[in-house]
Amino acid sequence: MNALSVLLSLVLVAMVLALGASWLMRQSVFNLSAISVQGDVAHNNAVTLRANVAPRLEGNFFTVDMARVRAVFESAPWVRKAVVHRQFPNRLRVVLQEHQAVAFWGSEGDTRLLNSFGEVFDANQGEVEADELPQLNGPVGQAALVLQAFEALSPLFEQFDTVLQQLELSSQGSWRAQLDSGADIELGHGSPEEVRARCERFLVTLSQVSSRYGRELESADLRYGNGYALKIRGVTTVDPGDKTHKANKADIKVTR
Repeated sequence: MNALSVLLSLVLVAMVLALGASWLMRQSVFNLSAISVQGDVAHNNAVTLRANVAPRLEGNFFTVDMARVRAVFESAPWVRKAVVHRQFPNRLRVVLQEHQAVAFWGSEGDTRLLNSFGEVFDANQGEVEADELPQLNGPVGQAALVLQAFEALSPLFEQFDTVLQQLELSSQGSWRAQLDSGADIELGHGSPEEVRARCERFLVTLSQVSSRYGRELESADLRYGNGYALKIRGVTTVDPGDKTHKANKADIKVTR
């Protein structure tokens, strides 16, 4: 009987505590009164974010759904990640991480962007410096790989005072690039490391050919097993005295 009495007493105490806790949690002092927004807010106004988020939240300091708070903030343009903390007794603190746009993604005219983690996101392109971003493209799920390849190749072209403006991976696994001069380069198949090694050898060849002809590259094909095919602007392959032919740009095969 003594053991039963103790057990009943403990159950009663637990019920009283639970009712007391439930009553306490419903007190107005715990109603959410403020949300502080910190971190990256270059593309978002903290005041506007709070105004848009607050009406979509339910509950108080104890009962608010933190996963929902995070999801609501992460649904805002440019927000990549939101970390939410409770601040006793009635506040929330949100730390935002914004997307850092490093490239346009997709075909020209597409509104999507690519961040520094190789993730595709939607945002207002009018809020980025369009002239500074390259155009990258590839199959679904391959954005990170294309970004990796671009980061491997871009410094190589910069050494020769040119800019890698576009890089595309086809659905068949073939790479294609375009320089700021408008020159198109077929890079062939392979991993970013393999394509980089191929480009390093090609650029040495290009430097030699450009010095010889004093002209810019129009296009190049690196898919040959033992060399490259180059087209140089303004270099013709016809006899200047032959007026029956139009001047064609040179197609120069360079073997390794």
